[in-house]
Amino acid sequence: MTETFEDGRETTGERKRAGGTCPECGGLLTDDVVHGETACSDCGLVVAENAIDPGPEWRVFNPEEADSKTRVGAPTTAMWHDKGLSTTIDWQNRDSQGNPLSASQRRTLHRLRLWNQRFTAENAQDRNLRQALGEIDRMASALGLPNDVRETASVIYRQALKQDLLPGRSIEAVATASLYAAARQAGIPRSIVEMTGVSRVDEREFRRAYRYIVRELGLVVQLADPVQYVRRYASELGLSAEAENVACDLLANAQRLGFHSGKSPVTLAAAAVYAAAVVTNEDVTQTDVSSVADVSDVTIRTRYKELLAAADGGPGSGDD
Repeated sequence: MTETFEDGRETTGERKRAGGTCPECGGLLTDDVVHGETACSDCGLVVAENAIDPGPEWRVFNPEEADSKTRVGAPTTAMWHDKGLSTTIDWQNRDSQGNPLSASQRRTLHRLRLWNQRFTAENAQDRNLRQALGEIDRMASALGLPNDVRETASVIYRQALKQDLLPGRSIEAVATASLYAAARQAGIPRSIVEMTGVSRVDEREFRRAYRYIVRELGLVVQLADPVQYVRRYASELGLSAEAENVACDLLANAQRLGFHSGKSPVTLAAAAVYAAAVVTNEDVTQTDVSSVADVSDVTIRTRYKELLAAADGGPGSGDD
């Protein structure tokens, strides 16, 4: 059996082990890389077995395959403008043993960092992308969004940049819209008020950019489910699991009756949370819910009455 190693050498399943001799006959020991055994080439005595394979888990049959399958460094990611393929120079002015660098060495390292940054973003498009991905990462951190949402937002922004959708729109607006769309696709939505609270653009510019990229890129974005907001609001208000379940039941009943159509999922979730707190006799006021959900007390009061009326079998009324 012929096998090719990563370095291009071929073997028939055995290779010599330097300095090893058989304890029985003094013959040369060889390693059987196929069976994981070390045996004597003269008498056949197996000296060791079940050897640990230090090589890769894949097999190759020519040097070209070995080069293509070799893995080094961190995996590529869309969250970096160069997908993580370039190098970075640490900001700490210390050597490998932790000793501080001299003044001349610090000046040299500063110049190296400066040129390294220039080489990793050679043109305006790369600098644009680096700024946008930094904005996405900053806003996602402020909103507590996971890495998969950040990756999706980075891909959406790259698609918008590739299709030349940025002229006439700010980098921050498109980055905010990309993150909002990614959160909606992942089923971890954030309200428009929350998005504009961490963004550097106003609500009008953000809405316009969001509608534009969704239309031009053909993104499939499902309507936000009010239940997805209930768990977060209930957690921030310290409500019990019983109250959370009651709020979800109220929303499920409203959806079954078609009451949720045309109404903001954020306001419905806030009203359901307040109604559940009233039903379970928990000490939560409309002002508490309003501060958590960024919805006015009047809106919560209106939707709260409508949800209870729908739960009692009465017709829902009122529009946004």
